[in-house]
Amino acid sequence: MILIGHYDSPFVRRVAIALRLYSMPYEHRAWSVFSQASEIAAYNPLKRVPTLVLQDGEVLIESAAILDWLDEVAGPERALIAQDGPERRQALKVCALASGLADKAVSLVYERAVHGRETPLWVERCRSQIGGVLTALEADRAGQQGPWWYGAKINHADIMVGCVLRFLGEARPDVFVAADWPALAAHAAACEALPEFAAVVMPFFVAPPKA
Repeated sequence: MILIGHYDSPFVRRVAIALRLYSMPYEHRAWSVFSQASEIAAYNPLKRVPTLVLQDGEVLIESAAILDWLDEVAGPERALIAQDGPERRQALKVCALASGLADKAVSLVYERAVHGRETPLWVERCRSQIGGVLTALEADRAGQQGPWWYGAKINHADIMVGCVLRFLGEARPDVFVAADWPALAAHAAACEALPEFAAVVMPFFVAPPKA
C-alpha cells in the first residue's frame, strides 16, 4: 500500500499510526498538497491527503473512510474501535469532535499563512469553536478511568485526539495551553510516548501555494 501525505497533517498521521498498530506495511510518499498537487491529483482529484493506494490499485480517500477499511481488514477482534453499540457511537463522536477541531486549526493556519491576513470575525469564530471542543473533550477524558479513552486498549478516538493536540501545539500554540487542559495534555503525552506515534513525526510547516 502507498500512503500519500505529510505526517504533520493529523489526518495523515492518524492513518499512519493505525497502519503501524495493525502491523500493515506501507510505502510513504510525503507529497505536499501545494508543491506536489499534480502528483496527488493522479490518485485523488480533490488533491487532498491522506490518500491510500491499495495493492490492487484501488484508491481510498478521507481518513475516516480509510480507517473503516483498515478496521474491516484487521477484523473485529483487532479493530481499533468497538464493532457496534454505545461505545462505538461515543468513540465516533470523539473522533468527529477532534476532526472538526483539526479542520478549524487548519483554517486558522491557512488564514494567516496562505491568505496573508487574519479576518477578526473568522478568527474569533474558529477560536470559539476550538475552545468549545477542547472544553468538551477535556471533561470527557477527565471522566474516563482507564489508561485510554475506553479502557485498556488504545482506539481511534485516542489516536485522533493525540494527533490533533500535537498539531495544535505546533501550528497554533496560542489556542492550546497545556496547563488549561490537564487531562488532554496528559493524554497527548501518553500518545506521543508510544513507538507508533514516535515513528511518524514531522515538524509542522506550511508553505503558501506558488503564484
